[in-house]
Amino acid sequence: MINLLIKRFKDKQLKTKLTISAVLVATFLSGCANKIDEKQHQQLMQKFIADAEIATQLTGKDEINWWQQLSSTQLNQLVKDALANNYNLQTSQLELQSALARLSAQEADFLPQGGLEIGAQRTSVADNISRQSNANLAMNWQLDLFGRISALVDAANASAMSQAEQLRALQTQVVASVVKGYISYQGNKQKQHIVNMQITALEQSIEVLEARVQEGIANELDLNRTRAQLSRQQALLPETIYAQYRDLSTLALLSGRLSGDLVLKDEQGVFDLPFEVALAQPNESIALRPDISQALYEFSQANSLSIAASKALLPDISLHAFAGVLSLGNNQLNNTQQQWQVAPQIKWSLLSYPALLAQRDAQQYLSEAAYSQYQQVVLSAINESELSLRLLTKQLEQKGFADKRFTYANKAFIQANAMYQEGQIPYLELLDARQDVLIAQENAVNATISSSLAKVTAYQAFNGRWSYGLITL
Repeated sequence: MINLLIKRFKDKQLKTKLTISAVLVATFLSGCANKIDEKQHQQLMQKFIADAEIATQLTGKDEINWWQQLSSTQLNQLVKDALANNYNLQTSQLELQSALARLSAQEADFLPQGGLEIGAQRTSVADNISRQSNANLAMNWQLDLFGRISALVDAANASAMSQAEQLRALQTQVVASVVKGYISYQGNKQKQHIVNMQITALEQSIEVLEARVQEGIANELDLNRTRAQLSRQQALLPETIYAQYRDLSTLALLSGRLSGDLVLKDEQGVFDLPFEVALAQPNESIALRPDISQALYEFSQANSLSIAASKALLPDISLHAFAGVLSLGNNQLNNTQQQWQVAPQIKWSLLSYPALLAQRDAQQYLSEAAYSQYQQVVLSAINESELSLRLLTKQLEQKGFADKRFTYANKAFIQANAMYQEGQIPYLELLDARQDVLIAQENAVNATISSSLAKVTAYQAFNGRWSYGLITL
């Protein structure tokens, strides 16, 4: 399967038709004078990505919950714990709730504003005491005839949607980091196991050599060379132990707990399971990425604020009204007199036009900047996706060569050992063969870990579809 995947990667040139597509994007995004239609832009963006023809060779089964291919119960639980307990996610969720509350507050501007006022007073002037009480209901209704309030509501809505996409992007980052940390931890566990096996084998060889040196059969050179190899392997142990603790600390932080509270079982068998990269709809997996959607909503927000700044140049029409009762001579609202008033009002800040024009121009520049940033995010997403496939191809090729190297080095060591036992080669050649197999085995383990991490990176780059599936967890 790996060789077939590599061949398909090589056969399929990942070339993006950016020139034509960039013109297409510029056509439908430039000169937006009205509210941004996010759905239409997302549809056009999907066509833009489809024209790039990225990862069509990976079309296969659905990638939702892709990490479950590793068949690890504790990994699945780690993902659930991280999504539920990660403090960065909780912070982002609270920020989203705040953005939704601000949206509700902005929508309330469509309704009349005002309240009830009840008061009483008692005044003494030259021993002449007067009393007065009143109760009034006042209302101020700003009529949105020119759409300024609507534009501000659209901006608040786009801000909330942008925050929601930021939360989704953070969720994908947390999940990918958990899977990477878990793979790295199990890989370092495997390294430690292999190092311990090599140390045991070298210690046994040293015991035999020491006896032979005393008998005069072997020399000190062979013994010291073997001791040097043993020291090299022993030096690897602290590194692998620290790497395991580092991975454990990362996983604990992601799941919102201390390192001492997290205990993981040894599951090196995850590297023997079929873990492949397959995408149901690669184009959507890029086009629906949260960073692209977030940039689109930020552009929509800036555009809506630009519209609101332009509407501020027009008259502001509002309706003021109040109704109440007034009682003179007592504080109990007896013998009241009714009063009411309706006052339409037009307010036009003609003398503030220079400042309003400057504010409009400033917001338009911000809108253009948001559009430029949106374009940059789209291109970055495409390049990141292509680069992840290149990385995956490289790591799979290197893993294949590393596995072959270990196979041949191990065969050579077995042959050298047999020849040494028969007296055909000196011990130094056997030692060199052992050194070769140690290095080859270390490279094979590193290549296995790197290829698994490259697969996670590919899924992280193509996260547009599976990130929506996280809500089911």
